[in-house]
Amino acid sequence: MNNNSQAIHLKKEILVDIIKAFDSDDFAENTRLIPYDMRPKGAEVPYRCCIYKERAILKDRAIAGLGFQIEEDDERKSLATYAKEALERTELNDKNLTVLQKACKGCVTSQIHVTDLCQGCVARPCQSACRLGAISIVDGKSHIDPEKCKKCKMCMSACPYGAIVQTTVPCEAACPVGAISKDETGYASIDFEKCISCGRCIASCPFGAVHEKSQIIDILKQIKDGKKVIAMIAPSIAGQFNGSIYQIKTAMLKAGFTDVYEVAQGADITANNEAKEFVERMERGDKFMTTSCCAGYNQFVKKHLPEIKPYVSDTKTPLYYTAEIVKKEIPDAITVFLSPCVAKRAEGHDNENVNYVMSFEELGSLFTARNIKVEDCEETKYVKESSKQARNFGLSGGVAESVKKSLRDEEAIKPHVINGLNKDTIKELKKFAKDGECCEGCNMVEVMCCEGGCIAGNATMNPVRTAKKMIDTLAAQSEDIEKI
Repeated sequence: MNNNSQAIHLKKEILVDIIKAFDSDDFAENTRLIPYDMRPKGAEVPYRCCIYKERAILKDRAIAGLGFQIEEDDERKSLATYAKEALERTELNDKNLTVLQKACKGCVTSQIHVTDLCQGCVARPCQSACRLGAISIVDGKSHIDPEKCKKCKMCMSACPYGAIVQTTVPCEAACPVGAISKDETGYASIDFEKCISCGRCIASCPFGAVHEKSQIIDILKQIKDGKKVIAMIAPSIAGQFNGSIYQIKTAMLKAGFTDVYEVAQGADITANNEAKEFVERMERGDKFMTTSCCAGYNQFVKKHLPEIKPYVSDTKTPLYYTAEIVKKEIPDAITVFLSPCVAKRAEGHDNENVNYVMSFEELGSLFTARNIKVEDCEETKYVKESSKQARNFGLSGGVAESVKKSLRDEEAIKPHVINGLNKDTIKELKKFAKDGECCEGCNMVEVMCCEGGCIAGNATMNPVRTAKKMIDTLAAQSEDIEKI
């Protein structure tokens, strides 16, 4: 989850204003006025040096909210022009993230350094701990040569005063695959050849400088044009709003969607198919299989660990099966997936049955802009109810448990859960790929890119613990999955 509450507040405020502008008589002009309405003349400047920089950054946030890449911005172009172009847009590209350089702090390079807490002690434990000779004594204090330092942190552990610390660049430290770094200007830049769209950089930046490119105007335009716009809600949505998933459906119908499907419906299909595939793989002699539901993990395999691909389940994701069902039942449907994370935008882009992706944050903004309170809505049932296990897909361990419960011989599956991709778990996966087997006693590996599962995605709004309790309550009221 994005814990940067002020950045979330700004993003939501702008999205709400964009939606209100769309609903107004003059979308272009009212969009142009957003930075000025948010920071009127004489207003307090809460974050930046002056009101002009505040407005400039708010304009960039609005550009991302309209679905454009800030890196391609022509500063001479007004927000009104961007609003008009958003209405005329017919295609989306696969770059789902954008960096607001005006908002980026240009953090100092990550390094280990000695603070003023250094006492210049006689023991010199930091010097003894460093095997690279990177520490010397200058003017009675420890000094680290950055050219020799490999950031092993041994000196940090050795110092009895805690005088040696590491400065980090939050977005770089959060990215598990090194896809974000400083460019020649000193500001953050995303390498899309490496990026797995996990959204960690969005959640970690204290300045809110990394943004998703919103598709909300594209979606609202389809609704306004009278198209059959069908929402497909991820299982993790049950932990995000004050109200049941049945009240969420009613709220979405009020917001303009033609109908709402649970993606948990597709999760039941995924669990059954993965269970069948698991049995087949074990019978042919495979040592293990990994799940294939997490879009961030699938991007990771594709770009960084292709050698583990033979062990990844060939079964499609819950979104794939749900979108397939919708298109079969309503061939002219415009499908919109409601997502907890940016990674699903990448999956949606690659699936011809998925037209658009809207984040939970964006849905919350839509409810706010149109004065819809989920908790005040009546309940509307779904045509097909989903299982307890499918509704748990958004929790870490939930996918493996669903596949296990799909089998009559549940003990055949011995799961190992990778609860979040990081340097350590990536090493673990590389070892599995190299050895051709996973940890002792296990034969199924569930991989979730986010620690905690989809309920910890970058576009979620509730703390993981709160979301889990809400989903547990829903799951307890649901039937068990059918066994194969």
